[in-house]
Amino acid sequence: MINYDSKSRTLTLETVHSSYQMQIDPWGYLHHVYYGKRVGQEDLSYVHRYYDRGFSGNPYDCDNRALSLDTLCQEYSSWGVGDYRVPSLGVRNADGSRCGELRYVSHEIRGGKYSLPGLPTAWDPEGEAETLAVTLSDPVTSLTVTLYYGVFYEKDIITRAAEIRNGGSAPVELEKAGSFCLDLPFGSWDLLHFHGRHCMERAPERRPLIHGIESLGSRRGMSSHQHNPFLILCDRQAAEDRGDCYGMMLLYSGSFRAEVELEQFGSVRAVMSPGDESFRWLLEPGESFAAPESLLSWGEGLSALTLQYHRFVRENVCRGEYRLARRPVLINSWEACYMDVRPERVLPLAREAAELGVELFVLDDGWFHGRTEDNAGLGDWFENTQRLPQGLGSLIEQIRATGLQFGLWVEPEMVSENSDLYRAHPDWALTVPGRKPMLGRHQLVLDLSRTEVQDYIIGTIGGLLERYPISYIKWDMNRCLSDLYSRSFPAERQGEVAHRCVLGVYRVMEALTTRFPKVLFEGCSGGGGRFDAGMLCYTPQIWCSDDTDAIERLSIQRGTAYGYPLCTMGSHVSAAPNHQTGRTTPIHTRAVVAMSGAFGYELDLGKLSREEKEEIREQIRRFHQDEALLREGSYYRLGEYTARQDAEAWLLVSPDQSRALLNVVVKASHANAPLIHLRFKGLDPDARYAMEEDEGVFSGAALMRAGYTLPQLLGDYPAVQLHLRRI
Repeated sequence: MINYDSKSRTLTLETVHSSYQMQIDPWGYLHHVYYGKRVGQEDLSYVHRYYDRGFSGNPYDCDNRALSLDTLCQEYSSWGVGDYRVPSLGVRNADGSRCGELRYVSHEIRGGKYSLPGLPTAWDPEGEAETLAVTLSDPVTSLTVTLYYGVFYEKDIITRAAEIRNGGSAPVELEKAGSFCLDLPFGSWDLLHFHGRHCMERAPERRPLIHGIESLGSRRGMSSHQHNPFLILCDRQAAEDRGDCYGMMLLYSGSFRAEVELEQFGSVRAVMSPGDESFRWLLEPGESFAAPESLLSWGEGLSALTLQYHRFVRENVCRGEYRLARRPVLINSWEACYMDVRPERVLPLAREAAELGVELFVLDDGWFHGRTEDNAGLGDWFENTQRLPQGLGSLIEQIRATGLQFGLWVEPEMVSENSDLYRAHPDWALTVPGRKPMLGRHQLVLDLSRTEVQDYIIGTIGGLLERYPISYIKWDMNRCLSDLYSRSFPAERQGEVAHRCVLGVYRVMEALTTRFPKVLFEGCSGGGGRFDAGMLCYTPQIWCSDDTDAIERLSIQRGTAYGYPLCTMGSHVSAAPNHQTGRTTPIHTRAVVAMSGAFGYELDLGKLSREEKEEIREQIRRFHQDEALLREGSYYRLGEYTARQDAEAWLLVSPDQSRALLNVVVKASHANAPLIHLRFKGLDPDARYAMEEDEGVFSGAALMRAGYTLPQLLGDYPAVQLHLRRI
């Protein structure tokens, strides 16, 4: 719901639980007034008191020393005109100046959801969204910024984006183009962000803000293993069920900057933008640049914020046939075969999988031309006849004859120097003239800023999907970008290459997912190096991490789940001892962890005992029983109610509160240890629930307030699942 009050000149955006207000002042500056718990549509500008503050300069034409851009809460900040805090917009004008003063021109309220050229955005399948477009302009240079707000009333999400247009007669250069600016004038705040590394992504870290600028982001050409483009600002007392919590999620898959500044008078500003310090974008007269969309949400407590993002990402970010549909249980050949994908290795694995109830077989790396080691073949997307003498089609036919669907691993954004593609088009790789390129995994990155490279990928991968009955593609991207130079752009446009490569990826994914809507695409980037909402617009699940160790996955999946739903996380049962850590974990525990994701297996089934194979049959049966709950259920972290830090507990509750599934994994066992006592969440307090494993009946109120004590769990990494059903 969007309302404009012409008397107070306030624009108020409302969702079920939140209000967002801005105001146009007499000089045309767009003030940010309020964002938080819903309070109605009254003019809230009285909460701000402006007065003369030393060395906070005033706009020339205002004749009001109380008004300073340096202290004003703004909807979109700019550099060079008296605001010394983190800017949203950085611009170099034709005369070399870096000033950009933005004043209100007009606004428009319309039904439906806006879109952005070349970029993924949230969509509106239910037709519930409204759009507010506010136009600001620099009166000197005629540079225009249109701020977009998409209001999803029932989902408690407000999307934000910005489109910058050169309305002048001379070219200008963008040095920064923020997706949004959020000013919080009052309160004491913690920053919760998600850092990591390859094989340990998205570890939550919460710390109080200190005066100064907290800067997080990626310079790697992808959203990265190291920092995720999702932040939470929460008040110091906030916990799972209390406190103001603000989420900011960028729909972008390349390098990014997230900046949070606690300034001299205690206000906080958050800005997120695409690119890094090297970003530059030349805008000729009449040209526009679209900054990626962000998803903003306010929640009372971290659990509320998580539930809002989970629902929205499932329903309004993911798209296609698998957006809300059950995904097949798969087995991936990687940890069983690695690159040795000869039929005599692959077919027994497929037959075993089919007998145990697996539904989809995925042929991983090693199937394509020249690919016997990882230093050759990338770019040549046709079968390796040394490994597959009868051809890929024959192998697919034999695998499908077992009753399994067939999936294929590809890495189309990369190229090996030892490949037919590179020998034919060495200029298609990102390399700097006169320099030897940096190598990552013996491979180079294709220059996806070039239309001909995009068309080649669309043609070759599309050709595979046309020729063969492939129902799943694992789309990998296994190195960071370096040597950012494109031979298709002049020197003054090289700062655009990184962003243009991301736009190229989006064009490729848009073309293929539109052309092959029945194919399930899973994203991957060395595991979770590109786990972001931008990619989820095309790939409704992403391989969460290359670390398949169940105990380490607890932390990885918990951190990821602060903003991203479980159904988007690829998660597999792998071998023990684990290939990454050497840890031995019970196969039951491995399945409990993997079932809280897009479920599958990644191990050599031929090496398992009869008992382990029977366990897998039972796991798949149980997964089918719980699958809708795992995919659609409300997810609750129970960590703050756990008496011991060496146990992990999470709860899933069906949308109608009729079913619930408690998952507990003990990470370390101790002699004479305290019992694990948990308080449930999200149940119907007036209902009674039968617990299948306990054979007891409990009220929802008792389970949520008095809690439940588990029996003693002993051994190495024990796990338990408890099913509740309303009676």
